[in-house]
Amino acid sequence: MKKILILTAALGEGEDVAAWNLRDAIEHLAPEDARLEVLDLLDSSYGRFHDLLRHTFLAALNRAPKLWHGLYQLLGSTQFMEGQLDGLTRLRNSLRDVLRSMSPDAVVTTCPIYSFLIEEIYRDGRTRDFTLISLITDVIVHDSPWPRTPGDFYAVANDNVAEALALAGVPREKIEIFGFPVQLPLARLEKKITRPDLAKQGRPRILYLINSGRKKAPKILDALLEHPEWDVTVGVGREPELEAMARARASTAPERMEVVGYTRRMPQLLLGHHVVISRAEAGTVQEAVAARCPMIVYKLNSGPEEGNFSFLREANAGVAAEKPRQVIDWLERAFRDQGRLLSLWQKNLEPLGKPDAAIHLARFVLKKAAELSSPVPNLHALPAPEEAVTTASRKNSKLRHLPKKLLLCDLHTHTTWSDGKLSVPEIVDFYGQRGFDCLCITDHLCDPKRLLGKLVNLTGLVIPPGEIEAYFEEIEREKKRAWAKYDMLLMTGVEFNKDGYTAKTSTHLLGVDLHEPIDPSLDIKGLISEIHLQGGLAIASHPHEMKSEWGKNTLYLWEHVDEYAPLIDAWEVANRDDIFNPVGLKKLPFIASSDFHKPKHIQSWKTVLYCEKEASAIKHCIRVNRDVSLTLYRDHRFGLDAHNLELPALANDPEVLEYQEPDLAAKRG
Repeated sequence: MKKILILTAALGEGEDVAAWNLRDAIEHLAPEDARLEVLDLLDSSYGRFHDLLRHTFLAALNRAPKLWHGLYQLLGSTQFMEGQLDGLTRLRNSLRDVLRSMSPDAVVTTCPIYSFLIEEIYRDGRTRDFTLISLITDVIVHDSPWPRTPGDFYAVANDNVAEALALAGVPREKIEIFGFPVQLPLARLEKKITRPDLAKQGRPRILYLINSGRKKAPKILDALLEHPEWDVTVGVGREPELEAMARARASTAPERMEVVGYTRRMPQLLLGHHVVISRAEAGTVQEAVAARCPMIVYKLNSGPEEGNFSFLREANAGVAAEKPRQVIDWLERAFRDQGRLLSLWQKNLEPLGKPDAAIHLARFVLKKAAELSSPVPNLHALPAPEEAVTTASRKNSKLRHLPKKLLLCDLHTHTTWSDGKLSVPEIVDFYGQRGFDCLCITDHLCDPKRLLGKLVNLTGLVIPPGEIEAYFEEIEREKKRAWAKYDMLLMTGVEFNKDGYTAKTSTHLLGVDLHEPIDPSLDIKGLISEIHLQGGLAIASHPHEMKSEWGKNTLYLWEHVDEYAPLIDAWEVANRDDIFNPVGLKKLPFIASSDFHKPKHIQSWKTVLYCEKEASAIKHCIRVNRDVSLTLYRDHRFGLDAHNLELPALANDPEVLEYQEPDLAAKRG
């Protein structure tokens, strides 16, 4: 089992994109042979000051590396920072604890600050027993701290970066050129998707991502529509106002203009269009290069985006435009003479694009990790979820004697499919690495027949009405990996939003362990009936008044508790930081949940069950509400010292310790 730690930081779009694309590639190559963890310790260490620090580090990293180095020393040593933010002392301690508990075989850093901190952590003479790999996402590293960072290897995007590192004194044998690790689908789809030849087909296809110059976006759309020979796809992300504006214009020519919101089809879109209009964000630029899709960079920003664009400009594979008229002028020039200029740009992109960079980099990281890894006992003796026992087959199953044990569960969590911060794979890794036994993903789904539901569906903060099947499919794909890698049961769920104009007319209902979509426009009893037909649990979500101010109260079910108590399987007696004493006093079946939206929400109330580790046993345990308890979970990755870790209730029980802090349990034998 190779243990690999990837350290990233929300200091720039490129770092996070590269980190997660590398993670996906390693999972693809070694789904059962690698234990992976991707952490942004800057985010977890600095809390509410993170945005301020983000802008400070960005400016220093890209414009004044000497100032950045001085800032690093200042932050790590001054009494002010230790008293206010804990400075880098807190970040250093968090990193030290993660390294100690995980004992990685390879560490990959996308931000130079981690390399400096690792050097300091091991300055006392201890041997660093892992390979340190710097993943440099910049396309230009002049005046960058990267050449001065300690490390064993430097994975870079292109020859220019490699040459700059060598000239700065980095030994050439330490430099590996892989390209920027773009999304895996780019490598898989490159030969399957062929954009039409303009000389034969004659209709240019333009992808316009409205991520810059939003005030002028209507003017650009109007100008694009003035060319009846052009087909346009407009990407608006999760911005309802932009989407409404774009759809209004697209309705005048639906055969020529398509509008897409938040989408996971960016590789397909780039491969299927002749040119993309966008900001010069690192991930977008590199994916466009890999897809051989020339760029028109609109509203070029200073700093990192200038470096990204210079990569295109020097290759003569893209241009910049500051005004809407310039965008249209460049498009007209590119498509003139059967796309002569466009063909030149595409030809210049061919030697630059490396759509399989993530795979090659993943192989390299796995190889270096294998040189230091040691075998561990097989932890996957239990069957995969699809092989687990069902109620109907329990009597005839060879597994009917599965042992009962304490199970740590969270049945109310959210991902980027609605208003969560982590994607489905990310949340699986996040909970799996913390030793959880059962996780249910329950993203929001609104009632489209209610006015508030219609409005919320436009926000991008709930599962898009037309993508519910894709939501089920993605979670289904992750179930096998969650079990094989973490021995964790993953369930598909939905939080059905029935929002009224007041708290007493609003309901949030969890459907846990669903197997197919349910019509969200059904009334509450209809939803409960459909959930039960699938063998799922119907759970009242935060049914009582919340003391915290983070969310709206949903009190309809509690106001009609006598009517719904016979129908509902369990009620949340604790949600995040709130405990609902009246729910407990009613002696109703209960669970406790984090209502997880972002990493810090892991520190919240959780459910502990004593039953067999399989889906039907877990649901039965909750329905009959025997051997169910709640615990306040704490996590040392969020600034707590591992030696003074606040353990939850029942922490003296070895099984609870095993499932909540597996690394500490292993250390204590």
